[in-house]
Amino acid sequence: MAAPSAIPRRGLFIGGVVGEPSLGRRLPVVNPATEATIGDIPAATAEDVELAVSAARDAFGRDGGRHWSRAPGAVRAKYLKAIAAKIKDKKSYLALLETFDSGKPLDEAAGDMEDVAACFEYYADLAEALDGKQRAPISLPMEKFESYVLKEPIGVVGLITPWNYPLLMATWKVAPVLAVGCTAVLEPSGLASLTCLELGGICAEIGLPPGVLNIITGLGTEAGAPLASHPHVDKIAFTGSTETGKRIMITASQMVKPVSLELGGKSPLIVFDEVDIDKAVEWAMFGCFANAGQVCSATSRLLLHEKIAKRFLDRLVAWAKSIKISDPLEEGCRLGSVVSEGQYQKSMKFISTARCEGATILYGGARPQHLERGFFSEPTIITNVSTSMQIWREEVFGPVICVKEFRTEREAVELANDTHYGLAGAVISNDLERCERISKAIQSGIVWINCSQPCFVQAPWGGNKRSGFGRELGQWGLDNYLSVKQVTKYCSDEPYGWYRPPSKL
Repeated sequence: MAAPSAIPRRGLFIGGVVGEPSLGRRLPVVNPATEATIGDIPAATAEDVELAVSAARDAFGRDGGRHWSRAPGAVRAKYLKAIAAKIKDKKSYLALLETFDSGKPLDEAAGDMEDVAACFEYYADLAEALDGKQRAPISLPMEKFESYVLKEPIGVVGLITPWNYPLLMATWKVAPVLAVGCTAVLEPSGLASLTCLELGGICAEIGLPPGVLNIITGLGTEAGAPLASHPHVDKIAFTGSTETGKRIMITASQMVKPVSLELGGKSPLIVFDEVDIDKAVEWAMFGCFANAGQVCSATSRLLLHEKIAKRFLDRLVAWAKSIKISDPLEEGCRLGSVVSEGQYQKSMKFISTARCEGATILYGGARPQHLERGFFSEPTIITNVSTSMQIWREEVFGPVICVKEFRTEREAVELANDTHYGLAGAVISNDLERCERISKAIQSGIVWINCSQPCFVQAPWGGNKRSGFGRELGQWGLDNYLSVKQVTKYCSDEPYGWYRPPSKL
């Protein structure tokens, strides 16, 4: 696979200016499908973070700056719509960059770009509606008082985002942040930052006011950590690993700074015995093999009713063998590479440990023989799993699914909830009453019935337990970045009368 004719060499995006790419230290960009170095990105420092936060604070207007926070919702919406239009114009180019940066199939990357544009458009509409929802009245029991609520942007927000859906996960945060009137410093993962840096260029093209969005790239220890601990950052929104989320919480707690966290998962998919097996098999595959399994909500614990387990697994293996694993640019590719050598080695170690602990590698577990280079892994199906095994308890973030059988609905629910995580869960059954019972019983923020992994910008996204807290997307995505202010007015011409007036002298 040849590199694109021009990998953009971007600088940091701070204060509305796309910086000179020649300045400062750079980090290599490796195409994970070829292992070739195809470019580089800026390595931001604590000093760059300081400049970006200062620009965002000035743009927000708290200290008498440019007052993005006070711009009418319709004005903010205009910029969001302009960003969406540019994303659409550049869809093919951005999808190509995403593929070369992350290794995902080009079809998947193109779909991601469509979702990015749709997300900006959706929050543009919500931004326009925000002003009309201000001063919502509160019903009070005392006629002498009137009260209403103001929802105000929280301030400067630090956004730390992952590499599995680089531009899309950034957009889930950037779009509502800008819609409500906050300003932001975005720090995408150093493993896949190219499209996020392109977003900076787009913001410059459409004339987004300087400092409203700032984008810095680099290493987490050198850019993300100073951002999380900065005293003038009013909130941190993070998507990534649970361990990093814990560190961000500890840092933010020193300043009683609010955080929202979307962390790991080990989500279950329960399949009952009366289903159409091939239909259920496809959802099981999509739930764990799409995006090479690098999905926080991946339904990587497959729970099969014992009556259909053998037939289901026979079909699952047959379907897995048919997946096209190839150059991500090839038509029909459905499994690209994982994002890096480190992620590949991590997946292989999980598989090796499962085998050592007594599990059976029913299918996969190795590099595809027809691909000599790139961080590719076969879709892997692991059976004979016990609940004490690492493969059952820990997130792989690769195309690896583990399987257990169950006999009763109660047993299925107990197995589904046997995890520290609580991001998502799914059930496939023709008995819709059973599906409703299980949707209430599964301890997660998202439940899918007769499917796995659908995601809509209108619906809330987020988890429970060690999968984090806070919700993204939909109206809930706005609430993440708004503070609620009560305003109460005394309306009577009479004195309140709690104290007696002093005697006249």
